[in-house]
Amino acid sequence: MLGELGTLDTLDEFCTKTLAEHGCASVSLAVAEHGELVLTRAYGSADVATQQPATPETVYGLASITKAFTATAVCLAADEGLVDLDAPIPGSYRWTSPTPRQLLQHRGGFPAFYNFHYDGGPLPIDIDRYRTLVREPGTDFEYSNIGYHELGRLLEAATGQDLGGYLRERIAEPLGLTSFGYGSAYPGTAAVAQRYSADGRAYATCHSGHPAAGAGWATAGDIALFARNAPRLLKPATVAAMYDAVPINEHLGYGFGRIVSHGAGPVIRSHGGGMGGIAAMMIEIPERETSLAVLANSTNKAARDAVIDHLVGKLAPGFHRDQLDPITERTRPMTLTRGEWAGEISTPDGDIPLRISVLTGDQVEVRLADGPPVTASAGASQRWDLRLSALLQLPTADARLNSPSLALELRAEQDRLVGRASAFKDGDREGRLGAYLIHPCVLRSR
Repeated sequence: MLGELGTLDTLDEFCTKTLAEHGCASVSLAVAEHGELVLTRAYGSADVATQQPATPETVYGLASITKAFTATAVCLAADEGLVDLDAPIPGSYRWTSPTPRQLLQHRGGFPAFYNFHYDGGPLPIDIDRYRTLVREPGTDFEYSNIGYHELGRLLEAATGQDLGGYLRERIAEPLGLTSFGYGSAYPGTAAVAQRYSADGRAYATCHSGHPAAGAGWATAGDIALFARNAPRLLKPATVAAMYDAVPINEHLGYGFGRIVSHGAGPVIRSHGGGMGGIAAMMIEIPERETSLAVLANSTNKAARDAVIDHLVGKLAPGFHRDQLDPITERTRPMTLTRGEWAGEISTPDGDIPLRISVLTGDQVEVRLADGPPVTASAGASQRWDLRLSALLQLPTADARLNSPSLALELRAEQDRLVGRASAFKDGDREGRLGAYLIHPCVLRSR
């Protein structure tokens, strides 16, 4: 394996150069073969202020790689008869309640969502205000932290344990993952990589309302081992179900907390993680019995991706980046003709008036509530007939906290435009990453 990667000196030179090129504080990587670690390396500074070097024993935040742990825990509970993967979860919803299987595959009907908070105390944005289905369960894919939040709640009710304890006792300890931790802050004693924004500012402790979707911690070595060894904890039929990935585009499907490639190139099973100060990736190449992890402490994913391309390109000839990227919205030009629409965005604080005018070309004028009109470029996708984003502040209490931009995704239905309006923050180069909040939107032709 090391011969395929070149000399360690060459790898060291590549990774050191990559960190400098992309302004990333550090990166840690690990490769396992046949379930045993064969390579662990780390580069850069775990903490720039103290000049603490990153080492293979440095713990990093995992962000959404946590979903693979939560999914494995659901499978364990299913194997023990504590969870029925196809029984609707408790609750009253617009359609029938989603099942754990649908939630595991991001087909439960919940919207995309995150609510990051850095100042301690109660979360100012209540996730329950956004726990409404936006489509019938089982009908389409939408990556949703809310769905995995529901799985965490279901596990705690079924097992009688807090999720962090269950993950440690039933997954981390049996697999020997001594670094694994769960929570807003790392609960162990190992050195932890300080998180940094894309422009190098340190992040404070991050809290969210969906820890089951993103509150894990570990070393790169433990993630590489988990990627390969976790199926050993499950019954063979459950493992098959975990990797039975429903297609989400021409290259990928999503199983239970794993993205699985199909089509050209070697089969790749993976899951990434990204949030303020975290860029992580877990990869398994089953035909090589090889797994790897690349963890970085920057919001900017460029250094992580360069290291992944370097490693996987050598370990799995024929690999291409589309085998890792779960893009579900292929863009196309907008074809809506000139016209005006008016209606409202439905929010927990009440309806917000919205008017749009399609101008010439791809230009759309947007007027939110009583604010001045803003002109933005618009496009479309296979799902939406109009997509745009603009620096427009949705005037709700939640959006005003740290979500200064507005995105519209609307489809034409007779004389209406129907879809959603999302309040968000475009990156973290100014301030910290905020919340992502989706609201129904209906406009009528004027």
